[in-house]
This record gives sequence, structure tokens and C-alpha cells, in this order.
Amino acid sequence: MHILLVDDEPLELEQLNYMIHEKYPYWTIHTAADASQALKILTEHPIRLTLLDIQLPGKSGIELGVEMKKYDQIDIIMVTAYQSFDYAQASLRLGAKDYLTKPIIEEELFQVLDQYKYASIQSHIVQEALTIIHEQYNDKLSLSSLASQIHINGTYLSRKFHEEMGISFSEYLNDFRVQAAQRLLRQDTEKSISSISEECGFSSQHYFSSLFKKQTGYTPREYRIREKV
Repeated sequence: MHILLVDDEPLELEQLNYMIHEKYPYWTIHTAADASQALKILTEHPIRLTLLDIQLPGKSGIELGVEMKKYDQIDIIMVTAYQSFDYAQASLRLGAKDYLTKPIIEEELFQVLDQYKYASIQSHIVQEALTIIHEQYNDKLSLSSLASQIHINGTYLSRKFHEEMGISFSEYLNDFRVQAAQRLLRQDTEKSISSISEECGFSSQHYFSSLFKKQTGYTPREYRIREKV
């Protein structure tokens, strides 16, 4: 799914981009600092959702939102640093799906975004596969065991999964496991790397470390030290 973040403050854009990418790594995120950049992106990409700051240079977020509503299938979430009743009313009149105030709280953001988690997924089969992966990623989960749980042919599941997710089952599973490992490395600083590797479903610590570095650019140990700083 393609989403667009519009904010004239670079640090705000960077932080929002980081939070969303970490939770929803297969979304394609576009950023814009003003209305002209945003409208250009809209003509070039199939944007499904935009997080739109009300306070923009030149054309305001509300004015830009009105233009955005001319495009089909775009949902708008308004963002502002001001808890203003007038802004909230204007957002509702615009047809915005939600309204967030800065500083954005992760829990509130993800509560809004979770409803779009499977927006690009058409089949019940892939939705069911994702649910099982998210629940059983730390087990010895294979394509054949996953297909068996869904009661379908493994080859068909593999093809369907790749069609709708854009990557293979094994790539998605490994990426999801690495994300889980990142959370544990940040949250449980006393737990050993080998324990985290095993807890996230990796049978080999060497493979885990190699894959982790490939995904993040850091070894698990380097990542933990970096996150402490």
C-alpha cells in the first residue's frame, strides 16, 4: 500500500516515517513538505492513505485536503500541533477519517493505521496466512505446515502470497522475525543474543546474525549498543 506523509518539519517527517516503516515494513511511504510536492506525488503513485499536517506553508492542509478528495480511494488523517475545535470541525467537514494531535503517540497512531494493515490484500487465504505467521513466527513454521493449517496446496499458497504481498513467504517470515528481534534487543537488554535468536524462531544464531545485519546494516550486538545511545 502507498501512503503519503505531508509535513513541513523534516524531523517530524523523519520520526513519523520511522515509526510507520518499523510497524508496517511493506508499505511504500512517500513524503512531501508542501502542497505542490504532495500533489505531484498523487499524480505519480496510487496513494491510498495520507497523513496531512494542517499547518503547511502556502496552501494549508485543509485546502490541500479538499484537492486530495478529488482523487478516488484516498483516505485522509489530519495531523496538527493544536487541539482546536475549529480544526477538528474543518477536518470532519473535509471527510477526514481521523484526527491526530502532535506529539503523535505511537499507540494512537497504530490504532488508526491498523485498520489499513491488510488494505492491499484481497484474499481471505493470505489474511489467514498472515495471522498464523504473526502468531507462530517463533515456532518451526514452514510453507508446507502453513498450507496444511489453511487446508490448501502449498504451491498455490506460495504463488498467492507472492502475488499479494510482493515478496515470498520465507522473506516475509524472516523479515517479521527480525522485527521481533529488534524489539527484544531494545526492550530486554539483559537477554542474550542466542536467547533472542531462538525466541524469534531462528534455529541458528549465525544465520540470525547474518540475516539481521543484512536487514538492518548492524549485527544484533551493534544494534543493541546503538539503540542505547
